[in-house]
Amino acid sequence: MRDTGSSSPLPFMKMHGLGNDFVVIDRRGGGAVLSEDSVRRIGDRHRGVGFDQLAVIETDPDADARLVFYNADGSLSGACGNATRCVARHLMNETGRSSLMLRTERGLLACADAGNGLTRVNMGQPLLDWADVPLAEAMETLELPIPGAPTATGMGNPHCTFFVEDAEAVDLASFGPAHEHHPLFPERTNVQVAHLIGKDHLRMRVWERGTGITLASGSSSCATAVAAARRGLTGRGVRIDLDGGTIHIDWREDGVHMTGPTAHVFDGVFTAAFLGEAAR
Repeated sequence: MRDTGSSSPLPFMKMHGLGNDFVVIDRRGGGAVLSEDSVRRIGDRHRGVGFDQLAVIETDPDADARLVFYNADGSLSGACGNATRCVARHLMNETGRSSLMLRTERGLLACADAGNGLTRVNMGQPLLDWADVPLAEAMETLELPIPGAPTATGMGNPHCTFFVEDAEAVDLASFGPAHEHHPLFPERTNVQVAHLIGKDHLRMRVWERGTGITLASGSSSCATAVAAARRGLTGRGVRIDLDGGTIHIDWREDGVHMTGPTAHVFDGVFTAAFLGEAAR
């Protein structure tokens, strides 16, 4: 990205899904395109606003909107399930519709009002072949040759899921980055630790590449549900308890459906002075 139009104030929305928080910028009417440095500065929780991911809404000729995601370190993220749900809810409220289509790097994603204030997104089919995750070399993705035998899954971004005795006992602050940068993952990876609570019920914690520990992650929840089903730990419909709350995942024939709450917290405006400083 390069900075354009940074001499003008820039409106934004702050949203979250289960505590997984986002800055959302609507560029459907034009406006600034931010640099990686600007994204990092906005993501600074002391000097900017702070977020787990930044989502940009753009126009798309074949969808209701196109979404582009950035991590807190300024890098691109191919998928962000909770941000997709948040933006879908915002656009449904804006238009009065109960369903719509959003384009991400994953392709066209069907979004719908699931009732009771919940929003559902079909995140598409999981990517289970090593080359699609991607991994650095050919191998089975069900159990990787890494201590703990994690499962690799692609959901538009790479995921590495460890099934452990107690997810609470894992020092995620050290465990997460050690595996995010594992040489088997050339594009880095999101890291999940999960354990079975009961029938089709998981407890999961997540380390997101380019961001760190987050209270929730939609794509990580999808990957964990797929991995658990593939390993015979659960069925294809599961409840996952995250640090920020509970999400429901249903791996159907047409894709992995994710259902959960969203919140539009506040609207704000980045000042021209802040954007100008961020551009330098």
